[in-house]
Amino acid sequence: MNGYLFEDFSAGQSFETEGLTLTDTMIIDFGFRFDPQPFHVDTQAACRSPYGGLIASGFQTLALTFRLFRDTGILTGTSHGEAGADEIRWLRPVRPGDTIRVKVTVAGLLPSRKAERGTVRLAYATLNQHGEVVMTVVINHLVMRRIAP
Repeated sequence: MNGYLFEDFSAGQSFETEGLTLTDTMIIDFGFRFDPQPFHVDTQAACRSPYGGLIASGFQTLALTFRLFRDTGILTGTSHGEAGADEIRWLRPVRPGDTIRVKVTVAGLLPSRKAERGTVRLAYATLNQHGEVVMTVVINHLVMRRIAP
């Protein structure tokens, strides 16, 4: 167990992730598997779309956002999963060559009736290489608590 326990988090605390650069292959592969809309899977059709080119699925951006945060190790060994997400907003398209990174802020803490865990409400802001916010979401993470002997 290397991650933060419930008691290690405090409201307003923030974390930042490393970046990840998306390629057209990554976008098309995800699109074919999970969101086969023309602007995610066909570069020519995407050029004729309102987006003017290939863009990542919002669901791919969401999945990568969580993966980047997970890779920080903050939840390693202490996560009991998630209890839902709120307020998801896709604000800008993510394109091939974009590098995304994530800023995560503790929005709230709620002890559970179960002594072994609590809910850490984390507000995610996914940014591109220009510092523009491309997606926001609030996720309720179930995290282990420090239990007194």
